[in-house]
This record gives sequence, C-alpha cells and structure tokens, in this order.
Amino acid sequence: MFQGFTDETVDFMWGIRFNNERTWFEANKQVYLDHLYRPMKELGDEMYDHISGHLKDYGLIGKVSRIYRDARRLHGRGPYKDHLWISVEQPGDLWTARPCFWFELAPENWSYGMGYYMAKPVTMAKLRARMERDPTDMLKLTRALNRQQEFVLSGEEYKKPKPGTPDPVLEPWYRKKNFSLVHEEPLTEELFSRDIAERLKTGFDFLLPYYRYFVTLDGDADPRE
Repeated sequence: MFQGFTDETVDFMWGIRFNNERTWFEANKQVYLDHLYRPMKELGDEMYDHISGHLKDYGLIGKVSRIYRDARRLHGRGPYKDHLWISVEQPGDLWTARPCFWFELAPENWSYGMGYYMAKPVTMAKLRARMERDPTDMLKLTRALNRQQEFVLSGEEYKKPKPGTPDPVLEPWYRKKNFSLVHEEPLTEELFSRDIAERLKTGFDFLLPYYRYFVTLDGDADPRE
C-alpha cells in the first residue's frame, strides 16, 4: 500500500535533472526503483482501483510512465525524464486523444487532474456542437467547476474564440483547442504520507461526471460533415 514519497524521491529527481546520463542513473537505479517508481506504482494501483470502481464499464487501465525518453525525440535532452506520472485511461493507440485521469510528480511541483493530452480538432468540434445542441449538462458542470477552487480549466487556446456559444458561462470552452481540468502546486508535506492519496481520491471523485461527459464525445457525429 502507498505510504507516501520520501526525501530520497525528491533528491533523485533533482539528481537526474542535473546528471542526465546513463552512468549516474545506473549508479542510482535502486534509489529510483525504491523511492520513485515503486511508490508511484503503488499510488497508481490505488487510484486505478478507486476510479475504475466508479467506472466499471469503461475498460480502464492504469499506467506508470517510463523514465526513459523516446530516443527519437531527445532534441538535445538527456535520455531520462526528471518527472514521473500515473494515468488511468481507456487503452488504445491514440491515448493522447482520449480523456484520462493523471497525477504527476516533478522535482519542484506536483499536479493532477483529468483531460486530454492532445484532443483532436474533431473532438473539440463535437464538444461545441453538443453544447449548442443542448447546453444544460455542460452549464451544470461548468457552474460546479466555477464554484470550487481545486481545479482550473487549462489548455492551449485558439487565437480567436470559436463562435456559437449558447451562454456566456460556456465561453471559456469555446476558446480551447485542447484542455484539462488541473490542479498544480509546489511540493507539499502531504506528498510524504497517505494524505496525498486521500486528496487525489477526493479530487478524482469531483472529476468523474466530467469524464463521463467527455469520454462519450467520440460517439457523436462529426459536425463538420
């Protein structure tokens, strides 16, 4: 069971950031396994059990990211990531285009939320068309989002908002080409105990109705045709 991260977790992440080479990683691999990968895997398994228990019919899977960068995409960076994340998502080749739940830990901060890594243009078109067709559900979700302080709507925006919003409350969604509902903050003491697991569960529970709404967008007709 997840019991929290440790000071060694943070030390390792800073270490790999400034010593991003195989020699240093191999010398510190056991620290990585014991203090970053294993607690992250335990946290990921717990979050998967919690979320999939609420979404039994969605065929979800849990993942822990690899610390190794894709060799084809190094772009002058070292071969290792200095951060790690877990996700709960539907399987598939284009996982980046489907909504997922995640938690990410970096040397200086942590974040969690639910959304798209890279939503397809058609997905955003379907979202706008659904809001225009029947804004009731999205108005309810957006007002609930606006009343709380844990998550914010984040993501890349169009240079000009798309037209057609049926209500000013929904206007922020018409600016997004991609989005997530995210919470981010500097490293906090709760990371070093089970407190972070309980906070994530509470946050993910809030995000469940948003996931249920967004994950069904794939089944809508393409409004551009």
